[in-house]
Amino acid sequence: MQAIFGAILRNGIIEIFSVAFLATNFLTFLLYAIDKKKAVGRRGRIRESVLIFFTIALGGIGAWLGMVLMRHKTNHRKFKVAAVIGLVIAVIPIIHIAHALTLDRVVRYVEIDFYNENLPPELDGFRVAFMTDFHVIPHEDMREVVNELNRRDINLILLGGDFSLGDNFYRGTLAEIARANATHGIWGVEGNHDDLISLTNAKTELGIGMLINSGVQIADGFYLAGVRDLWWGVPDVAEATAGATIDDFIILITHNPDVSAQQPTAHVDLILAGHTHGGQITFFGFPMYLLRNTISDYGTRFSGGFAYSADGVPVFTSRGIGVYYHTPRIFARPEVVIFTMRAQ
Repeated sequence: MQAIFGAILRNGIIEIFSVAFLATNFLTFLLYAIDKKKAVGRRGRIRESVLIFFTIALGGIGAWLGMVLMRHKTNHRKFKVAAVIGLVIAVIPIIHIAHALTLDRVVRYVEIDFYNENLPPELDGFRVAFMTDFHVIPHEDMREVVNELNRRDINLILLGGDFSLGDNFYRGTLAEIARANATHGIWGVEGNHDDLISLTNAKTELGIGMLINSGVQIADGFYLAGVRDLWWGVPDVAEATAGATIDDFIILITHNPDVSAQQPTAHVDLILAGHTHGGQITFFGFPMYLLRNTISDYGTRFSGGFAYSADGVPVFTSRGIGVYYHTPRIFARPEVVIFTMRAQ
């Protein structure tokens, strides 16, 4: 098992799966070829149950090719049905791989109008960009994202944490982010893959603010708060928002959205989170991996998009922007979320 896991890390899940997919379909085709030859020579045949198993479970495309090219088993109804089922099962992973190699590698920009009665009228139209879970996003891709944000007139940029520490990769990522033009600055929190001290020092050097169970007054009537990571620190929403007034519009950043379900947040107006990657590898978008409750204690509740905290406060969980080493995104496109604040 360790050898298999090591091979996946070295070569990638898609590459390993593609080799296995081709091998099983070739083997299925070979079984049909062998059985056809034996049928012509009236010698010992391959059991039909074996052929049907390979047709449905492992090599639908290979079976279909074997039936068509060799005119073998084409008059058997059960083999026709098995071939159809096998083709459907085989096409599903092909669709997922194609999506992973194309759209899932293209960052999408999600524009959201967020209405709130606590937002000061003079801040109507204030634009906030949120990015999280950077991991090993190539520096050139990060550069393109920053260039795009600079074209969109962003007032405030918020970072949800999780950078790659290996070989100081995160420093290059942060250097690209620091190029962004945001009238009210760039602020962020730590993630479960970050080293708090190293990340704080690197951000400080680049003029990026770090929120560690703390907050800052972004503008009159607008307070920004951020908490520590739930897995490696002790997040404290009350401490982070202590500097806000009762009339302030408050945005809270937390890497792990579970914080919103475990601590009082009724005084907060919008919570931004990441961590779940939208399930990372999904089945046509459904985050089956999150059902294990290992990433989040709340299953698919915070898989992506809007949900609510225990107090009914809107929680937006971003799918993130980067790729976790050799683990591909499948029907979980990377995204940058841009909120245009509206005074209701």
